[in-house]
Amino acid sequence: MSKAIYITTNEPHSGKSTVTLGMMSMLIGKATKVGYFRPIIEDTEDDKIDSHIQTVIDYFKLNIPYEDAYAITKSKLIKEKNSGNIDSVIDLIIEKYKALEDKFDFVLVEGTSFSGEGTAIELDINVLIAKNLGIPVTIVGSGENKSIEELVDTLNLTYNTFKEKDVEVISIIANKVLAEDKDLINIKLKNTFSEDILKFEIPVVKGLDSPTFMEIVKELDGKLLFGEKNVNNPVESFSVGAMQLRNYLQHITEKGLVITPGDRADIILGALLANQSANYPSVSGIILTGGIVPEDTIMKLIEGSSDIVPVASVEDGTYLIANRIGAIKSKIYADNIQKIETSIQVFQKYVNLEELSEKLVTFEVDGITPRMFQYNLLKQAKKERKHIVLPEGNDDRILIAISRLQEMDVVDLTVIGSKKEIEKRATELNIHIDYSKLNIVSPHESPNYQSYSETYYELRKQKNVTLAMAQDLMEDVSYYGTMMVYKGHADGMVSGAAHTTQHTILPALQFVKTRPECKIVSSIFFMCLENRVSIFGDCAINPNPTAEQLAEIAISSADSSVAFGIEPKIAMLSYSSGNSGKGDDVDKVRNATEIVRQKRPDLKIEGPIQYDAAVDMTVGKSKLPNSEVAGQASVLIFPDLNTGNNTYKAVQRETGAVAIGPMLQGLNKPVNDLSRGCTIDDIINTVIITAIQAQKL
Repeated sequence: MSKAIYITTNEPHSGKSTVTLGMMSMLIGKATKVGYFRPIIEDTEDDKIDSHIQTVIDYFKLNIPYEDAYAITKSKLIKEKNSGNIDSVIDLIIEKYKALEDKFDFVLVEGTSFSGEGTAIELDINVLIAKNLGIPVTIVGSGENKSIEELVDTLNLTYNTFKEKDVEVISIIANKVLAEDKDLINIKLKNTFSEDILKFEIPVVKGLDSPTFMEIVKELDGKLLFGEKNVNNPVESFSVGAMQLRNYLQHITEKGLVITPGDRADIILGALLANQSANYPSVSGIILTGGIVPEDTIMKLIEGSSDIVPVASVEDGTYLIANRIGAIKSKIYADNIQKIETSIQVFQKYVNLEELSEKLVTFEVDGITPRMFQYNLLKQAKKERKHIVLPEGNDDRILIAISRLQEMDVVDLTVIGSKKEIEKRATELNIHIDYSKLNIVSPHESPNYQSYSETYYELRKQKNVTLAMAQDLMEDVSYYGTMMVYKGHADGMVSGAAHTTQHTILPALQFVKTRPECKIVSSIFFMCLENRVSIFGDCAINPNPTAEQLAEIAISSADSSVAFGIEPKIAMLSYSSGNSGKGDDVDKVRNATEIVRQKRPDLKIEGPIQYDAAVDMTVGKSKLPNSEVAGQASVLIFPDLNTGNNTYKAVQRETGAVAIGPMLQGLNKPVNDLSRGCTIDDIINTVIITAIQAQKL
């Protein structure tokens, strides 16, 4: 099940806070520990605490430090986006969210508020965050100043924006609708959205839609003079007291705000008396304009009524203040308990709590995004620290990767090469390497050189290897590094940046050898596409596998998939789908599929199947309508190396996908091969997956 819900909107003042408070109240009644996270907050003056976070944490008494409840301010987000660093922002959001997910049973995530600078990018940012966190969404839209058609169209546009990126929407809330339109809106929502999406309508509630007296004073930078006990009085209307009192009294409305210059003692005292009279509406408060404070005698009279009507003074003139008050929207603050409780009560009244909670409990996360996958890799590698050897210390990319891996503090490292040359080159590259935490080995000078040579000789003497030959081979960095792994002096090896695949894996095949249940060594790539992570195999080792070998590659790839948190749905790829094709090549794939089904009936597998039918739901269902795999394959097995190697490179180059690997499968201990065209990120990712492999072998 999902451990979180993402509440979002596409406009300001949608009443999202009401939904947040109501849903938080519901969740606390269902789960033992509930957390709250707001990935992006508005910038505040003087670094004040974000009011959304403070309200939720204070009212529900959540044990969350303020700094842990958000990731970044909107201004910093915009700066990072403009600098092309949006991926680093998503990484930060994932990291902070996952910390809360580990601590709480359930996390409520509240999206942005569409106010201030940067509103044009907010919808896309919310989609990106929800997608990468892998959590379902509730969309909130406001019916204020909209026709029914406009409201439903706006909600549908928002829904489609999320669905286009494969983000699951579980509920839609039409908020602030007219009570008389509620039933008609319900019909429109049912006709627009699929049956599996919950739809709710919440009518306008004056007490929530109206700002309090104190909200107005804060917005106007006013000074409270009297009535501190009643500053949370709701203000449902306002009027300007500029005429004679006998005329103005007709304009006072229930829960209205009186705006008048500070020297109009008649209006001030008349409003106070009207508030006490049973014949006039109650007054929410009085705003005195022009920076004028009444004289002492008048102030004394006001003070006598201050526990009923709050009074504040502002600097600007009456006309300007009236315009500013008209633009003020209601907010919910931590100290306004009445408004918080009203929000919860309204939510409970108009939202079916049982339906919503059942939807959350039964929702299953499908797939994983590349950013979340890479975050999980790093987190998993740190759980049990491993020691990885890098034989190619003379390659600049290896040295830069070492520097970054030390910053990440994820593995212990040995690099093979000349200490003097490595230190010199690192200085020339202007990179920092902590040599106190790096083991640098030169094979011939190593105290293990002779014992490694003797071990190799004993292992290979039946192959006519002499001790002298073994000593020569141990001067080769690939042989030396592999022997470190064999002897347990390192947990895994990553090589190939400057050597061929054969040079890298031949020593492993000679004496690390395959696991008892494996007859061959194969490879997979983790293909980090825009919206998902897929496994491609075999794209690096076996040129033309038999049906039996293809079946073993599929089983090994499925096991690797599980080990790295991806549900295996195996597509055995060919040029035809189902029973439509004939020929030796398709028969081999068909036979391999049957072998897998016999050996591992627990695995979901389809084959032969074409690539488009394997990954595209529409094509998959048209060609293989009863398949559990078609359209949603996560493990794609290619029929030969020619197809696999070219396909992974084509996908990588044409889509910008990150290809992590190849990761070798079937060996007793992890030895992984890099491409000679690898990037620094490729090296880092391969080191991390090698460390995870070492945890599991």
